[in-house]
Amino acid sequence: MKTVRVVAAVIKKGDKIFSTQRGYGEFKGGWEFPGGKIEEGEAPEEALVREIKEELDASIVVDRYMTTIEYDYPNFHLSMDCFLAHLEEDHVELLEHSAARWLTREDIDTVQWLPADITIIDMVKSDILA
Repeated sequence: MKTVRVVAAVIKKGDKIFSTQRGYGEFKGGWEFPGGKIEEGEAPEEALVREIKEELDASIVVDRYMTTIEYDYPNFHLSMDCFLAHLEEDHVELLEHSAARWLTREDIDTVQWLPADITIIDMVKSDILA
């Protein structure tokens, strides 16, 4: 099975984290932490900064590594490095997503998370939004 290596940003502001709804592809409509594929020769943190700029026209600061999610989708294996980050400025523009929300600990379960992303929700609740 093919392995796809990606990065995801858990972007925090105050008592909220940023989530995006996919606007394209097989998982269109599902909610996720923004990010994308790691390119050849790129460090995960570099990939994350680049992907957030491409997808959200936003600049982030990567604060720390959180975990790596290993998840088997039907057609590929996903290896997703997750990082806690924050915005350098409040500007965010949805260039590839259909919607976005700032979620609190109380409403983080109100969106339909994609299968790999939902695996870190408990960690986000207890570690990031505690």
